[in-house]
Amino acid sequence: MKNRFVITLGLVWCINAFTTANAFEKEVEEKPAARIVALAPHIVENLFVIGAGDRIVGTVDYADYPEAALGIPRIGGYHGIQLEKLLALEPDLVIAWQTGNKKDDLAKIESLGIPVMYSNATSLEAVSEEIRRFGQLTGLTENANRVAMRFDAKLKMLRAHYQSSSSLRAFYQLWPDPMMSVNRKTWIHELMTLCHVENVFAEASNEYPQISLENVLHAKPDVIIVPHEKTKKQVEFIDWSRWPEIPAGKFDQVVDVDADLLHRYTTRVLDGVEEMCDKLNASREFYQQRK
Repeated sequence: MKNRFVITLGLVWCINAFTTANAFEKEVEEKPAARIVALAPHIVENLFVIGAGDRIVGTVDYADYPEAALGIPRIGGYHGIQLEKLLALEPDLVIAWQTGNKKDDLAKIESLGIPVMYSNATSLEAVSEEIRRFGQLTGLTENANRVAMRFDAKLKMLRAHYQSSSSLRAFYQLWPDPMMSVNRKTWIHELMTLCHVENVFAEASNEYPQISLENVLHAKPDVIIVPHEKTKKQVEFIDWSRWPEIPAGKFDQVVDVDADLLHRYTTRVLDGVEEMCDKLNASREFYQQRK
């Protein structure tokens, strides 16, 4: 269950693409950061993609992409940051995940006079905005702008490609036990919308509702989307074919997707979206052939 809480809490972001809670931002922009502690896997990825990976001197558990990230010293994870280790690394910038790191830890880091910036995107468009922001902080604006432009172009292409497709009713099985899904206010819902599928739990009152089997039986999704994560714990497998009352179970329309691609706020998310949309298109074609 290692990423369940990290992912589900992390999917809830603030409105601005990148904010700061201290007065050091201008100083950091004028003198590009050279020793960065990145407190989330997606921050590490986004720094590497603009060419700033060699400036990361410390990071957290599960920062495993690209492969070079595996060699970066670990100073903690979702359950807390080891401040002594962080201080020993002498960072000139900490980039934190405001909803994925402990507030107390972040407050202590700021109190020590270390510049802290926050990763807080809420939409696909905000990913490229954050990439550009990282470029400003590291003095790699040209690299960042090129990456952001490629991302924006692919996003535009994907939106145009899938929106003419007929809709499908889909259940995103965020976690099997307890069973959880997503509502319309979430990042995952936006990804589903990009594939032109209807989220059957879009109107749930909670962003990440805990649901029952009866809820799924009542919703009758055409397709069930199951993200697969790297985890040290055994994840329950649900054999949906046991419930033929659900179209997805009756016709074996269960789509497996890569959680690391879809649940991380990086440029690779579009690779995950494209793969998911293609698989959903296969389900769409299956139902069309039955008509």
